[in-house]
Amino acid sequence: MREALGEQLIEEIKREILFGNMLPGRKLASQRQLAEKYNLSRATVREAVLQLELDGLIETRQGTASVCRNLLEPHFNLPLEGLGDNLDFQLQVMEMRAAIEGEAAYYAALRASEKELEQLDLEFRRMQQRSAGETTLSKAKADLTFHMMIAESSHNLLLVSFSQIFYSRYFNAIYGVLTRTLKKFGRYPDGISQQHAQIHQALMSRNAESARIAAREHIDYTRRQLEEAE
Repeated sequence: MREALGEQLIEEIKREILFGNMLPGRKLASQRQLAEKYNLSRATVREAVLQLELDGLIETRQGTASVCRNLLEPHFNLPLEGLGDNLDFQLQVMEMRAAIEGEAAYYAALRASEKELEQLDLEFRRMQQRSAGETTLSKAKADLTFHMMIAESSHNLLLVSFSQIFYSRYFNAIYGVLTRTLKKFGRYPDGISQQHAQIHQALMSRNAESARIAAREHIDYTRRQLEEAE
């Protein structure tokens, strides 16, 4: 009986991971919390957590909570982080961002919870308030925070996992795009804040196709700015 209950818990957590409700890098509920939530013994929960770790779905370190693993990380080995200043590579990164972020915005508009939309709305308004006087580095980080939140709200495990890896490993290239553009034009491109507003509006109205188009056009616009900077 205990074994069957443990298997049910394992399957439930697997479903939560599959549907993007337990995000890569986020902490799993404590064993005590899981036991209370599912009305199970601590021993049953402990065995289930151990099996999830053996299956490679979570990672537990001594004295810390269990964390959901990014399942793509072990299979993503493209050591090109050092090409952040290379124009051709920057353009490729922007092309990939357009594809990823268009789909992420589309599914976020369809699947984001009301709480996630509230958080996206709050982050958008924070970006507006702190845009003046920020460094290029700060703006690049704020931009990626907003887009990562959209990806996480898509509840698509592959989109979330890939976005985490992509933004982390190629941040230098993304930051380099803004730096190169600023050197040429002397200012942050005017259209970017307007495009963020269009993405935000489409998400808040749950217009999936408009969200996809706005997100893609946002990245395509930035890519064109980069090409014109040469």
